[in-house]
Amino acid sequence: MNLNSNSVHTEGVWFTEPNKVEVREKEISLPGPDQVMVSTLYSAISAGSELLLYRGELPDDISLDSSIDALKKGVAYPLQYGYACVGEVTHIGSQVDRSWEGRKVFCFHPHESYFLAKTKDLLLIPDNVAPSDAIFLPNMETAVNLIQDGRPAIGERAVVLGQGVVGLLLAELLSEFPLLSLVVIEKNSERHRWSKLIGIDNVCGPDEALEIDLISLGGADLLYEVSGNTEALNLAIKLSGYCSRVVIGSWYGNKAMKLDLGGEAHRNRLQLITSQVSTIEPGLTGRWDKKRRINLAWEMIGKVKPSKFITHVVSVREAPSFYRQLSESTEGLLQVVFEYRD
Repeated sequence: MNLNSNSVHTEGVWFTEPNKVEVREKEISLPGPDQVMVSTLYSAISAGSELLLYRGELPDDISLDSSIDALKKGVAYPLQYGYACVGEVTHIGSQVDRSWEGRKVFCFHPHESYFLAKTKDLLLIPDNVAPSDAIFLPNMETAVNLIQDGRPAIGERAVVLGQGVVGLLLAELLSEFPLLSLVVIEKNSERHRWSKLIGIDNVCGPDEALEIDLISLGGADLLYEVSGNTEALNLAIKLSGYCSRVVIGSWYGNKAMKLDLGGEAHRNRLQLITSQVSTIEPGLTGRWDKKRRINLAWEMIGKVKPSKFITHVVSVREAPSFYRQLSESTEGLLQVVFEYRD
């Protein structure tokens, strides 16, 4: 970057059509009076919503995110997407407090090497959180939100279906509760190792799930579906019992699904709870707001240190290759992170 120039050269990921991304270059001007410029250090791929967009599986009648200004637009290719950037403030506008200069920040912003933002859209990274851990803020906030929506109670039998990054973080947080049992279900046997790494001993694949003794005990009390697989929701229903809570954290996009509600589910008074991090469960809003939940997520990140889940750190120029790999198979890929260098 040329510090004497009036503009900066930036590279960003663009979703140009289903199953195709490009890395595009452009010049951006130095910040206006109320803006700062952020030099991105890392950004993380979401293997959930970003792959839906990559595959063309997002509904076109809904915004990408209802709570993030940069993502309130609908799906119309070409577009930029992503929401986990960590960087350093390199330039500040004339009206911005000088204390922002040089600070490490998080932003819900698409993958891009440099970008302009207002300070209200930036989060200062706590001193005890490394940048490589900070990129997991959206995942951790989602895991916290899932916990709050499910309300686990002492002595309950809980199940987590899916061991992607969100599922792993959720399972690790749940392991701190005085549950009677915690079972995780994941079809990718390679990810069983990650579950056991965080201390979850009861791990199985979907085909083995019906053989565990949950059903004989009356079913699980609390189940989380975070696999992104529509078939997993029917498995959760089969593993549930009377008045069980099934928290649906997956975003299925426009994928059609056949939900099996004609069997025991018909009499079981199941609670199917859709959970999405853009909002807070209404029963908590008297005491909880976005700021409090973010602060809790930072605290959990400092404790869990989720950078242990990073399997690949690559140049943003490798984006086309890695989106294709993630779309075809997640074998060997858990969290892919783009690294930015001048």
